[in-house]
Amino acid sequence: MDMYSMVSQNRLLGILRNVPLEKTVDYAEAAVRGGVAFFEVALNSPHALEQITLLRSHFGDRCLVGGGTAITVERCRSAIAAGAQFLLTPGTPLDVLSYCAAQNIALLPGVMTPTDVAVCLEYGYKTMKLFPAGSMPDHYLKDLKGPFDDTHYMAIGGVTPDNLHHLIADEGYLSVGLASSLMPKDAVAANDWETCEAYVRDLVSRLP
Repeated sequence: MDMYSMVSQNRLLGILRNVPLEKTVDYAEAAVRGGVAFFEVALNSPHALEQITLLRSHFGDRCLVGGGTAITVERCRSAIAAGAQFLLTPGTPLDVLSYCAAQNIALLPGVMTPTDVAVCLEYGYKTMKLFPAGSMPDHYLKDLKGPFDDTHYMAIGGVTPDNLHHLIADEGYLSVGLASSLMPKDAVAANDWETCEAYVRDLVSRLP
């Protein structure tokens, strides 16, 4: 249920938000060849459920595929039915926390405040995503972990190629998630997947 093992073993999460359906496999293949095998498909994107099913079918055990923006129980059910192996939320909707805990569903809940963290701990989730991490001052996570020393975090929101090393090496995040900055938009638009692969490989090389 808790995602510590999954997150600690995959330092970079590739977030697919509004990626055109016809580019889904090529986009993910470029990321996998570049060294990323951990994906979130944002459930408020067009064709999200189709993309989850498509990625699971295409890659099998070669990568992990989850559903993000799982802000309602209905979305959770739909994503799991489509093949999602884990879920993510931007906040702490109690019905989602309760549902996923009861169903033993791997969930990475989104937090920002000590209250958010305390709520997640009540439901058994010790590994969370801090959102928006890029908007937080340096040392925020270390201060947050002071009273919550048995918790772990992924940084999402405002993560860039320039700060991902700093967030993990200096700030103490287990991993980071990248959406629009995972690949250059012009290369994606041109279906230049070799450039995309090289770009992702460079990102992975920056991880500590």
